[in-house]
Amino acid sequence: MEIASLEDDAEAMFDRGWTDGLPVVPPTEARVERMLTGTTRNPADLVAVVPPDLVDCTVEKVAVNAVMAGCLPEYLPVVLTALEAVCTDDFNMHGVLATTMSVGPVLVVSGPVTAEIKMNHGINVLGHGNRANSTIGRAVQLVIRNVGGGAPGGIDRATLGHMGKQGFCFAVDQAGSPWTSLSEDRGFGPDQNTVTAFAGEGPHILMDQKSRSADSLTRMLAQSLLGSVSSRVVMGIDAMLVLSPEHMARYRDAGWDRSRFMEELAGHLTVDADSILVGSGGIEEGLPQDFAGMSLPKFRPGGLLVVHAGGPAGLFSAIIGGWVNGPTGSEPVTKEITP
Repeated sequence: MEIASLEDDAEAMFDRGWTDGLPVVPPTEARVERMLTGTTRNPADLVAVVPPDLVDCTVEKVAVNAVMAGCLPEYLPVVLTALEAVCTDDFNMHGVLATTMSVGPVLVVSGPVTAEIKMNHGINVLGHGNRANSTIGRAVQLVIRNVGGGAPGGIDRATLGHMGKQGFCFAVDQAGSPWTSLSEDRGFGPDQNTVTAFAGEGPHILMDQKSRSADSLTRMLAQSLLGSVSSRVVMGIDAMLVLSPEHMARYRDAGWDRSRFMEELAGHLTVDADSILVGSGGIEEGLPQDFAGMSLPKFRPGGLLVVHAGGPAGLFSAIIGGWVNGPTGSEPVTKEITP
């Protein structure tokens, strides 16, 4: 294989397979040392054993990939914690890579750190344009690729993939929410900085521009959620619902808290199993006949994660479908960010 001229660092890194398809920042010694100033951890400390090749990854190796991704030093603690989360047995990064389903790590950051490092929780929150959002998720994926060996076409067998697999990271809008945050719902305090890792596909837009009551909007959200990933799958696949500020306003005006919302929503997320049995409606996909006559919830308990984020205008929210849950799949993992 012909190696690009050493004078052309970007091409040399492409040729060595160190990129995700986009140019990366050359990780010079000076840049890596500067990146390491963002954490109090020792550069030689072990952060995680990275799938799929189960390679020991130190703080320094993470810093190298954070440089390549375009991170600033103050992002490094978030990157380190996110990597720890996706490398847990519960998250099952090896499975997330190996499945042909088009999922990857979705990283949701909560706490004061989001403002400190200027993460985006507003306009275009699930898209491009913010350095922290874009590069934190990218750094984690570069570690999975460059340290763990998880490159597309190897262990990564996604049939379709999605652009979020280059890095899918965003902040919650906690200051603008009348509800407790996702991390609080998962046992952390409002002032704790956390990362939640969720194995998810790309976002699907949910439009409701006419509902003016909390009840109507909830029914509409449920109708859309019933089709998450597949209308014929129940309890086996989780989802994340990203509620925008204008949709959240319906619940603020009605005085609904998170608990009331989740209770009301669950009431509309029950499926008549007879309608999704194998062969029903002329469709071969579906549940076995053993489930005939049952009424089943779309999601298992705790299987729907709800966050608040997005621009101030627009009656749109989003659903991020998940992957198989439970011991054979992936569990959402939340970890506290440490310096």
